[in-house]
Amino acid sequence: MARSKKGPQPPTTPQAKLAAVIKSARDAMRKDAGLNGDLDRIPQLAWLLFLRAFDGLEQNREVTDPKFRPAIEAPYRWRDWAADPNGPTGEALLKFVNDDLLPYLRGLVGTGTHDPRDVLAAVFKETFNRMLSGYLVRDVVNKVNEINFASSDDIHTMSHLYESMLREVRDAAGDSGEFYTPRPVIRFIVQQIDPKLGEVVLDPACGTGGFLVESLEHMMPRVQTAQQRRALYDNLRGVEKKPLPFLLGMMNLVLHGLGQPNINRGNALATPITQIGKAQRVDVVLTNPPFGGAEEASIQANFPAGKQTAETAWLFLQLVMRRLRDGGRCGIVVPNSVLFVGGVGARIREQLLNDCNLHTVVRLPAGVFEPYTDIPTNVLFFEKGSPAKVIWYYEVPPPDGRKKYSKTRPMQFEEFGECQLWWKKRTENERAWRVLASDVASKDFNLDSRNPHSPDDLGHRPPIELVDEALASEAAIIDLLSQLRSVVAREDGLLSSADRRRAGWAEVELRDFLEPVTDAEPLQSNSEYRIAGVYSFGRGLIDRGVLLGAATSYKTLGLLEKDMVVISKLGAWEGAVAVVDKAFEGAFVSSEFPRFRFHGTRTSAAFFRGVARAPSFWEAIDGVTRGSMARRKRTTPEEFLHTKLWLPPPDAQALMVEQLLLVDELSSPRRISLAREDALASAMFNRLLVNG
Repeated sequence: MARSKKGPQPPTTPQAKLAAVIKSARDAMRKDAGLNGDLDRIPQLAWLLFLRAFDGLEQNREVTDPKFRPAIEAPYRWRDWAADPNGPTGEALLKFVNDDLLPYLRGLVGTGTHDPRDVLAAVFKETFNRMLSGYLVRDVVNKVNEINFASSDDIHTMSHLYESMLREVRDAAGDSGEFYTPRPVIRFIVQQIDPKLGEVVLDPACGTGGFLVESLEHMMPRVQTAQQRRALYDNLRGVEKKPLPFLLGMMNLVLHGLGQPNINRGNALATPITQIGKAQRVDVVLTNPPFGGAEEASIQANFPAGKQTAETAWLFLQLVMRRLRDGGRCGIVVPNSVLFVGGVGARIREQLLNDCNLHTVVRLPAGVFEPYTDIPTNVLFFEKGSPAKVIWYYEVPPPDGRKKYSKTRPMQFEEFGECQLWWKKRTENERAWRVLASDVASKDFNLDSRNPHSPDDLGHRPPIELVDEALASEAAIIDLLSQLRSVVAREDGLLSSADRRRAGWAEVELRDFLEPVTDAEPLQSNSEYRIAGVYSFGRGLIDRGVLLGAATSYKTLGLLEKDMVVISKLGAWEGAVAVVDKAFEGAFVSSEFPRFRFHGTRTSAAFFRGVARAPSFWEAIDGVTRGSMARRKRTTPEEFLHTKLWLPPPDAQALMVEQLLLVDELSSPRRISLAREDALASAMFNRLLVNG
């Protein structure tokens, strides 16, 4: 993680300057009352960037082609209403954008296939200006106007900044069902399929255009003529169902040089599969279709009676097989269930193995799609036109010392290196094995083949081994619980205030051993910051991922140190209190998360970890927090430090820390359920800290 230790410096590199421009635009948008978070701000910025880039491309065409006529006419071109920094502003600008510009763009009608006017109409069909201040619109427009879309360097840099923003909007969407496909996975699939100039490449669930952009960059070095470039652009095709990813995907491709992206807005599953003829067949399909979703009955009816299902992954797999021409190639991400679920699933896999040469199944490691889903995933590689005979499996391991990935420590492309070396000279090894398609057919077309070289594949080991291990684990649990019981039995339980004082307890305020940390670091546009937050109900710190300084709206951030205490102003009263452990050392928090250090010898971070998990402690914080939920109840640092609790003497604190260590031992590796572990830890501290 890069972090500047100096004060704010003016950006010097082109990337830093461009990042600073984008950050300034986002800061201006943050002031507008009509925008609520990145789910509003990034699409708003996207359509403004789209118009700026589109006008730049059209101006270039006008210079090189005297017969060219722009798709957007005056006074709706960017150069007409936006380019002059002293142009219309305030209510006049707002009225023009809302009542004239956007309706004009939605109403454009082309005269032929891929007419740019049809592209514009599709992009702006469900695009609206959400900003309420025309003066702030002018501020944002002026910032966007600083980007030189006639410069290939600016366009290249802008495309990378934009992809960073795409990750943010996916994070902000939460449980929207939109899974951001990591660029290393996309790049690996594209390189192994190796699309070539002249081939039509389709992503029927293209989202923000990751597979299409990677395919473009994969083939672009081979382009030698303007005709080849035009054909390449035309042969990259996509379909996207949802309006927001469609807008973002169009912008992504425009930034990568495609003036008229060949993406259709709609549901790729909406056409009856029997009506997809040879004219709609393509050479290559690269996709990570949505899974876990459910399509309505009218969509299911577009598929054969014996293969109808609501699960989107199965429907897309059938669609892909239909859309490929004979000899066409596919790389598709599927959930693990696609390999083994029976019924309709078995019939679809039978079709896959009979109609296509499924030659490779790459089993992706756990956590590749965190934080969107932890569902195990695979990549299927197949070629249409001949049945499968031998199916190779390759298991990509996580990096040494890690069981899975996270948002802040994602997969790297280099981790596919060994698989790529193996790809051309296939031999069995500890990660690779092969299965005969005839053997798969004899087992209800179950493709969930275990790695015969891995002793840790629990799902396929002999039951007697698993039973013996479970008995050994239960014996260990009983031993640890016995130790914990003997420790708990040494306590006297709940005591009255008088009993506690006689036993050496002290009623204290948090300020007696905690002090606020107020230093903050100014953000650098071209530096990356790992951002953290705090869960409620004593669940610890949240990893919010790594962000480029230019991609945030923060002015300053606070650095986390090991054993600091961090709270959320909005949630401290319901347990959003945490102690920083080594895993979060060096991360940053915004000013919404006050930090505190321990001072003196009254207590320790080890003891306070248990305090933070006790409901009675949250109730004590709630008691000093002013305000109400109707007015967004917030705990100030001063209120937090005035919270009172009973503090046991050092030997009792040490005893409670010993209990926590035993509870941690019970829960690692997951010897008791997480819910029971949390209840046990909080109950122990709750009993001792509640006021008597």
